[in-house]
Amino acid sequence: MVVKVIELIASSDKSIEDAMQKAVSEASKTIKNIDSVYVKDIKAHVEDGKITTYGVICNLSFRVGA
Repeated sequence: MVVKVIELIASSDKSIEDAMQKAVSEASKTIKNIDSVYVKDIKAHVEDGKITTYGVICNLSFRVGA
């Protein structure tokens, strides 16, 4: 089995989990056999003392040729 890993950046105005889901959902439009997502970094943008956007940098792994 061969596994390929790609790096994705995604954001959401709802939550970290929603940003992760957006990354996986978008990638799954063109990539099949997704096995896992590993969050490398989390960030948040702040305006007027409140978090406005959550962001994740993540690695997505998927099986090649399966």
